[in-house]
Amino acid sequence: MSNDQTPILPEKISDKSQGSNAHEFTVSEISSALKRAVEDQFGYVRLRAELSGVKKAASGHLYFSLKDDKAVMDGICWRGSASKLSFVPEDGLEVVCSGKLTTYPGRSKYQMVVERMEPAGAGALMALLEERKKKLAAEGLFDPARKKVIPYIPRVIGVVTSPTGAVIRDILHRLQDRFPRQVLVWPVIVQGEGAANQIAQAIRGFNMLDGSGNVPRPDLLIVARGGGSIEDLWSFNEEIVVRAVAESDIPLISAVGHETDTTLIDYASDLRAPTPTGAAEMAVPVKADLDYTVADLSRRLVGLKVSILEDRKDKVRALVRALPSPRDLLGLANQKFDELSERLPRGLRNVSQQKTIRLNRLLGGLRASRLVQQVALKGSQLQTSSKRLTPAYSRALMDLTARLEASWRMLDSLSYERVLDRGFALVEREDGTPVSKSEGLEKGQRLSLHFTDGKTMVDVIDGTGKAQGVHKPTPIKSKKATSKKPISKDDRQGNLL
Repeated sequence: MSNDQTPILPEKISDKSQGSNAHEFTVSEISSALKRAVEDQFGYVRLRAELSGVKKAASGHLYFSLKDDKAVMDGICWRGSASKLSFVPEDGLEVVCSGKLTTYPGRSKYQMVVERMEPAGAGALMALLEERKKKLAAEGLFDPARKKVIPYIPRVIGVVTSPTGAVIRDILHRLQDRFPRQVLVWPVIVQGEGAANQIAQAIRGFNMLDGSGNVPRPDLLIVARGGGSIEDLWSFNEEIVVRAVAESDIPLISAVGHETDTTLIDYASDLRAPTPTGAAEMAVPVKADLDYTVADLSRRLVGLKVSILEDRKDKVRALVRALPSPRDLLGLANQKFDELSERLPRGLRNVSQQKTIRLNRLLGGLRASRLVQQVALKGSQLQTSSKRLTPAYSRALMDLTARLEASWRMLDSLSYERVLDRGFALVEREDGTPVSKSEGLEKGQRLSLHFTDGKTMVDVIDGTGKAQGVHKPTPIKSKKATSKKPISKDDRQGNLL
């Protein structure tokens, strides 16, 4: 380009006059002419600028933008030159580039082919971003202790993003595939003037919902946008947005840009996702995996329950084998009962005999006392002492009488007749010998059964002890009707079966 900024064109272009006879050019001809003019005028330049939108293609070439505060120009660094760089180009880095200017006819753009690149210091945006990051970190907005736990299965998910971009479609599609949930979208602009205020208001608006109306309160928030340059993502570095994210009572996932992009809300959020799609994957688990896990746990629970029951059964069986059998326990009791049953009649007879002997002794002593009293009363030599002996004899007599009555009551209570009063019967053979067992009885043998109101005679009808009565009961006089006189040895208590 000349000093008067007149384009340098071929002669056939400059010589043609204007008008209907002017030469008609093709787009390719004009593009080629411009390309030659730019390359001839700016064959080699050295440029100081700030990098933005740095991308490395699969081929190894680097594509980026070179900018200052007033203009932006595209740049490219071919793979051979890019491999020789001593640093990794990043957005916001101020660099000094050396190369040549050219055009790209396919897009009608001009660009710089960079052959060498050297860092010239941090760019203005990066310096501002670093300063803001230090300020907010000093206030504790990035403190890990402030971060909240993301709910495992949120019922409602609130999304702050553009309603027309591919981001919301990706999030909804991934949620539908993994675990369908109710989604509330708060539409905002994610780039340009006013974007930061809208994003902050959306976050605070979701937190102001109390769930009492038709709109439920979200259990989780996702702030998302697609990738872009640092200028495109700058709204998410604004202080108003960072503070809204840090103040959110609802757990929040930041999903701004691609995995290599980092904004300040990534530090303030409760969880950072590499992409919006990754945020949807972090928000909910895979329902199919949960169904499989629940089914597997159910099967394991059933198996464990069966195993526990079998183990308990084995332990119970072992304890049962260690315990004595009920038959053995009852057998000892039955044996003891039989032994006591055999000893009971003998014990009753022995007690009755002992009581009878003691009673006879008491009666003999009583007669002797009465005889002595009579002799003493008749003797004249004892008349003076009779007054002193009479009370003593009276007391002795009363004491003996009381003891006699007590012995009589005890004898009466131990009498087999009291046992007959309780429903028992005394079985005797015809010769008067008691029968205690059915063993030895013969058919046709006659037995007498003594009841409380009399006795009856029976005949044995078989060898098992079955009997049939043949006589009416004969009343037995109760001892209570007789006088309290000494019982002779012939009146001793009979045997009890």
